[in-house]
Amino acid sequence: MRRYLFFVNQPYSYSILRPLQDEIRRRGGEAAWFVAGCTTAPLGPDERRLTTVKEVMAFNADATFVPGDWVPYFFPGIKVEVFHGMARNKRGHSSEDESDHYRIRGWFDLYCTHARKDTAKFQELAELHQHFSVTHTGWPKLDPLLTQPLHGKRHRAEGELPVVFYASTFSRSVTSAPALAEKIASLASSGRWKFIVTLHPKMDPSVVEEYRSLAGEHLRFVESDEDLLPILPEADIMLCDTSSIMFEFMFLDRPVVTFRTKMPGPYLIDVDRVENLEGALEKALEYPQDLMAATRALCDDLHSFRDGHSSARVLDAVEDFIANKRSTLREKPLNLLRKIKVRRRLRRELKKMRYGSAP
Repeated sequence: MRRYLFFVNQPYSYSILRPLQDEIRRRGGEAAWFVAGCTTAPLGPDERRLTTVKEVMAFNADATFVPGDWVPYFFPGIKVEVFHGMARNKRGHSSEDESDHYRIRGWFDLYCTHARKDTAKFQELAELHQHFSVTHTGWPKLDPLLTQPLHGKRHRAEGELPVVFYASTFSRSVTSAPALAEKIASLASSGRWKFIVTLHPKMDPSVVEEYRSLAGEHLRFVESDEDLLPILPEADIMLCDTSSIMFEFMFLDRPVVTFRTKMPGPYLIDVDRVENLEGALEKALEYPQDLMAATRALCDDLHSFRDGHSSARVLDAVEDFIANKRSTLREKPLNLLRKIKVRRRLRRELKKMRYGSAP
């Protein structure tokens, strides 16, 4: 019986890893969670949590799954990167290849990639470094979305208001939340729209409170630690900026409007003036044919699989790595300075949780 560990340090990790947990249980394996520096509220009573490094060492997992960019290197088992989002140039680098998505930090044994393009790039890096392996698996987070029949234009009852799902990332250079708060409040109170709003867990707390205070009949505020995937199908369209959640929403075959995005393209309607926002939302509700065709093409480019079985492929990749690939790789780089920083970071994150200051 295989044992697997989930390493979590951001609330969005739960929805990425739970489909893997479902597949592990289906196969008769055992999964446990180790949370460092963020809320543990989403964990259910049937989910095993390890609270100390000593417990992690005793659990002795065969593999640790990580949606982020770091993991305690001394944890047992192989370290598997499953990513917190799909490969896109969110920061406006001169090319996508320069983005953080492709930075090799020396922590991971296996990268589970989403599409042909990012697989090819990581395979180039694997040949260069020779201390990790790459398998094209797809993203576990999308499994529940791709296996439900809620795709395409949402049916609205006569007189039912259109629903906009608004999500914003936290970085000051790309977030739209401060600029759109007043406009979203106005649209929600106009009686023409309904909004579902969520903000990144690292968002400025004052901005979060501003949006939280708007909650009412026509605006629902969703906390950042809630599972958003079951909520996405409730919306007709999405309003976003440069948050990767907009790509997840596109897999519902529904349109996205952005405000001053760093990732423009024919697959979305982007506006740079607040006064043009409602017109863009109205246009999106028409599901323009060229927009939807570009959206589908982008989804095919971002994620190769539509079968909802990425979690199974990830676990198969782990089995193949352990059986056939681990012994063929070089030792990871010594990384002494990075290892010291990881130990310090882990102590800091656990201290925050111990004294109740984690978000």
